[in-house]
Amino acid sequence: MSTDATKTVACSTPLAPDALCLTPPMTETARHDLPHLPPAASRLGAMIARPKALAVICIVVLTALGWLALGLMYAGTSPFEAMCRALVPSSAAWGVTSFAIVALMWAAMTLAMMLPSAAPMILTYAEIADTAARKGESIVSPFILAAGYTLVWLGFAAAATVAQYAITRAALLDNGMVSASGLFSGAIFICAGAYQFSAFKYACLRQCQSPFPFFFANWVTAPRGVFRLGVKQGLYCFGCCWAMMLVMFAVGVMNVLWMAGLGVVMTLEKIGAGRRLTYAVGVTLIAGGVAFIISAFAAHWPVHAS
Repeated sequence: MSTDATKTVACSTPLAPDALCLTPPMTETARHDLPHLPPAASRLGAMIARPKALAVICIVVLTALGWLALGLMYAGTSPFEAMCRALVPSSAAWGVTSFAIVALMWAAMTLAMMLPSAAPMILTYAEIADTAARKGESIVSPFILAAGYTLVWLGFAAAATVAQYAITRAALLDNGMVSASGLFSGAIFICAGAYQFSAFKYACLRQCQSPFPFFFANWVTAPRGVFRLGVKQGLYCFGCCWAMMLVMFAVGVMNVLWMAGLGVVMTLEKIGAGRRLTYAVGVTLIAGGVAFIISAFAAHWPVHAS
């Protein structure tokens, strides 16, 4: 059922929250001034008022950064990469400072890839809150919602840091933070591809694509409750995207080109509908994983002199 249809059915019931029912349909041509929210929250709503346009801008920026990184890599003049590799420890040199550096790197990379795709969810909440404020009802800033969402991905960044330490200790990741094993890379690609076909992945993706029913069923007006809503939405997003995020271990943690590509794919998944793109990405990842494994075996295949 579409968002508008859900709204129509829900608002026909006597128990429907007024703020939700009075929210106008969210279209690309609708105005999003949100004048009844605090100034900072109103500016946030205005900034993400056209989620598809924002997603396109993010895609263009991420893609441009990826091609820039590719050009610098071929030219051998990437100062950022050289700096990071100098700071990131080897398997025998991890300390508190090293963990902090890697954690900050993962946090920046994760938020850059995931926050743009949260725009439709934040905008939905901001529109509902603006309607409630217009009626004189208490509201909570969308920033509280965004904070809960961000907390989930900061938790992922912390877990990824620990995982990187373990993988580096196992000699599966070299000092340049690139996979040292074709079999390891292939396994990650195949697992990520297979997850694209799972029912759990699609259930989480549907929640990300259509946040209005979630807010309708769980609407609260207390800061703690709104923060929990952000956490729940973050967990849905995590359930949708965690496998593709792990692909960074296979292709190089600092590979900006892959970072841009995965960011594009995850954003397109959330602003689209249906499973066609999700399945196509799954097939591509599995094929890539098989290619990694074949290459790994071929590199060690015995060659007999004639």
